[in-house]
Amino acid sequence: MGGLATAARMVAGGARVLVLEKYTIPGGSAAYFQRDGYTFDVGSSMMFGLGDRGTTNLLTECLRTVGKSVETVLDPTQLHYHLPRSERHPQGLDVKVWNSYEAFVAELTSRFPHEAAGIRSFYGDAWKVFNALNAMDLKSLEEPRYLIEQLFKSPRGCLSLLGWLPANTGDIARKYISDPELLRFIDAECYIFSTVAACATPMVTSGMVFSDRHYGGIRYPKGGVGTLARKLAEGIEQAGGAILYRANATCVLFDEAGAAAGVRLSDGREFRSRAVVSNATRWDTFGRLLGGREPPEAEKLFLSRYKKSPSFFSMHLGIRADVLPPGTECHHVVVDDWDKMEEARHTLFISIPSLLDPSLAPDGHHTVHAFTPDWIDAWEGLSPEEYAREKDALCASLLRRMDARFPGISSAVTFKEVGTPRTHRRFLGRPDGTYGPIPSRNPLGIITMPFNTTDVPGLYCVGDSTFPGQGVNAVVFSGFGCAHRALCDLGLEKSWPLVDSGYRALIRAARMAAQKMGPKDGEQEPAEVTRSGAPLGTGARPPVPVTNNIITFAHQPAHVQQQQQQ
Repeated sequence: MGGLATAARMVAGGARVLVLEKYTIPGGSAAYFQRDGYTFDVGSSMMFGLGDRGTTNLLTECLRTVGKSVETVLDPTQLHYHLPRSERHPQGLDVKVWNSYEAFVAELTSRFPHEAAGIRSFYGDAWKVFNALNAMDLKSLEEPRYLIEQLFKSPRGCLSLLGWLPANTGDIARKYISDPELLRFIDAECYIFSTVAACATPMVTSGMVFSDRHYGGIRYPKGGVGTLARKLAEGIEQAGGAILYRANATCVLFDEAGAAAGVRLSDGREFRSRAVVSNATRWDTFGRLLGGREPPEAEKLFLSRYKKSPSFFSMHLGIRADVLPPGTECHHVVVDDWDKMEEARHTLFISIPSLLDPSLAPDGHHTVHAFTPDWIDAWEGLSPEEYAREKDALCASLLRRMDARFPGISSAVTFKEVGTPRTHRRFLGRPDGTYGPIPSRNPLGIITMPFNTTDVPGLYCVGDSTFPGQGVNAVVFSGFGCAHRALCDLGLEKSWPLVDSGYRALIRAARMAAQKMGPKDGEQEPAEVTRSGAPLGTGARPPVPVTNNIITFAHQPAHVQQQQQQ
């Protein structure tokens, strides 16, 4: 989705764009598949950014950029938390995040009445972050002309946002809240979108999530999440761009000056361009796609500050509708033990999107996507028989946990398809099936997170390895920034070239200085987070001359895939 967003904005800005998509359909983890009359979302069904007001409705704006729109259904809740038992909550902490902000605050305050002021203050700070962002036309934070324009347009919002850049959510929460159980709840609030606790989640990111769910709302696209990518792809092509499917990128091409100048595919075809945007992770972009070139120092530092998050074990289920009680919400999070929340196979996410869009399932049935974080190491080296047994055992375990929340659901299953981290690696091309990068130690807010430009001239990165991180709306934000910066560099948007070089040097120096800072007292130095991979050869085949302004390529190259079972 980051690559599609970049392409949409760039083709609308006058660039000639070629999108190289590895798979047969667009969208990656925001795509879909169909089985036995069910339509399943590959990844999350919880969509932000589809509202109709403000500037943070990035999915709506991205679709509008290429003349498209989607019909959506407003979810009355973001999700329903089922959290551990405690002395105060002997039946478990049960909280619904309502679309209405006041209803949510009232519900949370009823669980922690002694923290009423702290709850208001903490989530009030989240609104301050959101309001600052929502006052800006969201483009590239790497473009000084744009930033100066925004400063004059909204000086209070810009200056306010500047103060939040180095802040982490956990630090802000502890300013106002002391109750350990409530602080763990805020950890869960962060974990569901960042896969790390509040202390490692930038406040800028949390501010967007904690506020937009009430401002723009959680809206489900009719027909499934895959509708978003299909509409974007249609719009890109209708606006003059091109999309090539089954296009496995294996190497970035360079000109004599060392600038990125095109892409080579696994079938030998080569496409030349004035710029290249990689929607692959940074591990693949700089570890496998540079043709044996040494990664820039900034990328080595990134790998010292960030590591791969776990992947997921997923169950896509068809169930009888009569097993769900009236009033069941679409999205659920189950945590049975606070101390295990961040461990593999513990936190359980459950989505039932056919509650919002009945067309996704046959009459009298629902689609269910249940998934839990998991590491690929647990699935390596297994025989086919062992692999099948392990899948069946974990599936049965998760269904038992679901039975505790939805009695009888395991016996109501009429269709089941199971995926492991190996499935994510194979079909989504993610190294180790990872969800994305997470800090290997507490970050300085978003300051250590890389933006779209790289130290390789002409090469840009987009997606969850760039600011602001994971999530569909987040990678679309990344695409907006990437497209704006690249359009400026191509001379298709106004910029200040003389100021650009100095400003880029400044933010690069600031980020590298932040990355080089040692761990705080009590923190450990990060463990080695990269895995070795043989570099690609550059070859000597002459390129096919294609005069694209820009090429984007999505997912990882074919050589990353492991030819293993699903």
